[in-house]
Amino acid sequence: MAKKAVEQSDAREPGFEESMGRLEKLVGEMEGGALGLEEMMVRFEEGRKLILDCAKKLNEVERRIEMLVTKNGETSAVPFEGDAGENA
Repeated sequence: MAKKAVEQSDAREPGFEESMGRLEKLVGEMEGGALGLEEMMVRFEEGRKLILDCAKKLNEVERRIEMLVTKNGETSAVPFEGDAGENA
């Protein structure tokens, strides 16, 4: 049963801060100059995926913030509909 819990935690999507931390580490490794071509490509591909994931998360947060509306002088939150209204 402990193995199942580990598998579930490995399958979770990393948060924005965790992804940015990993991206910074990858950039540092790539700038270090000690990697071979194949290792550079692996890190480049991982970094590209992290950039896309971070951009997606930032866009989602931006949409949620935009859903804050002011009515009768009061600010209230409008329920977030997820990706239903996304045109991308």
